[in-house]
Amino acid sequence: MAIDVLVPQMGESIAEGEIVKSFFRVGDSVHRDEPLFEISTEKVNVVIPSPTDGTLTEILAQVGDVVQVNSVIARIAELRWRAS
Repeated sequence: MAIDVLVPQMGESIAEGEIVKSFFRVGDSVHRDEPLFEISTEKVNVVIPSPTDGTLTEILAQVGDVVQVNSVIARIAELRWRAS
C-alpha cells in the first residue's frame, strides 16, 4: 500500500514553502520519522519526516519547487511483514 507524504501545516499564516533539500532518491529504503525533505518559508524551516517504514517509490516535488500545505510531495510503499 502506498502512503502519501504531505506538506504539514507549519503555522496559521503559512500556506506554502520551498523545498530546499531532499535526503533520499526514488528506490531508497526509509524508516519512520527519518527526515525526507527540508522546506523553507519566510518564518520557519521544517524537516518533513517519513510517516512509515518502506521504499520511496515516487517524488512529486523537487528541490526548488514551491509546494502548498497539505499537498502530496512523495509516496512510500509500506513494508509488509510476513509471519513465519
